[in-house]
Amino acid sequence: MRRIAIVGAGQAGLQTAIGLLKNGGYEVTVFSNRTPEQIRTGKVMSSQCMFDMALSHEREIGINYWDESCPPVQGLGVTVPNPEKPGEKLFTWAGRLEKEAQAVDQRIKMPRLIEELQKLGGKFVVEDVGIESMERMTEDYDLVIVAAGKGEIVRVFERDADRSPFDKPMRALALTYVKNMEPIRPFSKVSFNLIPGVGEYFVFPSETINGDCEIMVFEGVPGGPMDCWGDVTTPEQHLEKSLWILKTFLPWEYERCQNVTLTDDNGVLAGRFAPTVRKPVATLPNGGKVFGIADVVVVNDPITGQGSNNASKCSKVYLDEILAHGDQPYTEAWMNATFEKYYAYAQTVTNWTNSMLTPPPPHILNLMGAASVAQSLADLIANNFSDPSQFTPWWFDADQTEAVIASHMSKVAI
Repeated sequence: MRRIAIVGAGQAGLQTAIGLLKNGGYEVTVFSNRTPEQIRTGKVMSSQCMFDMALSHEREIGINYWDESCPPVQGLGVTVPNPEKPGEKLFTWAGRLEKEAQAVDQRIKMPRLIEELQKLGGKFVVEDVGIESMERMTEDYDLVIVAAGKGEIVRVFERDADRSPFDKPMRALALTYVKNMEPIRPFSKVSFNLIPGVGEYFVFPSETINGDCEIMVFEGVPGGPMDCWGDVTTPEQHLEKSLWILKTFLPWEYERCQNVTLTDDNGVLAGRFAPTVRKPVATLPNGGKVFGIADVVVVNDPITGQGSNNASKCSKVYLDEILAHGDQPYTEAWMNATFEKYYAYAQTVTNWTNSMLTPPPPHILNLMGAASVAQSLADLIANNFSDPSQFTPWWFDADQTEAVIASHMSKVAI
């Protein structure tokens, strides 16, 4: 029986733990600094809209508990305001997803997954894990996976400068969970709004602790008018600031919010972090090796909504590699090779996401504008959010992008 410790009870940690237990032959212990009840009654943690490719990995191991209850996300659309005519749209489009996405508040999801972990015989230990704790784990377990994306234990993983072009936060971030927003018709969607020089706002339906809601995500350019959360001290002020942004820059989104209320006082969050890729193996003072997963090793800005998607996909790669490895030792070479299998996919997501954090080049502006004319192009962009590797290589090459545009525009009836 192989003994595996997982530090962190988030998407990647719990998905991996449950996958191991369901395959048998593994003794799995998950460490968390919070109890399920503390998670359930705490602050929101993320926006977590998951597309079909990531959801399929959950379905493979039978943890798709919200397929019937979660309001579906059926499409994805983009709107750009007219910089010369405030209150008007430069263009707007929406693509229909071939398979629905969904967003489940992690305050619901993680306690349910912990329950499943324990039902399957896994151990759940509440402990604020530090370096000394991890040193003991490397002596007691065959493999220690670090899945907690913050704090002292993440800092033991070295930043990979060659893969991390940004050394500071590129956006001021905020989340607002609300009820009673006017729904989008004719189908529900992630509604992206790209405000040149100011930032981004997107919103989509979700299931939260008290039913259906909408998650508002704000991405402000540092130092700009949407970098405005520093003096917000109460949930009421947070909602007021959210609505001020919409009223000022996106009046069509503000119109949907005439009756909104917060889901709860913990349904707000603000902060910032630098997008970072880290080396996947950390060496502790005692010489023990620990293996990072998901946000510990590749953390992207949420501008493209890939955080939980990447966590699920990273978990899938790691789970498959652990199962295939059998009784062989989990060496540093094996850890690095396993991470590189994941990064072969994640690199595209990282590069694509990072490209959204700088002013768009002309060919991307042309692409976004053409999608408002060619429905097939809008559908292509929307569905690639499930597997952003499909944007490679053409997204990054002007000539190839223009060729993609031309192929779709040729289908438009004249």
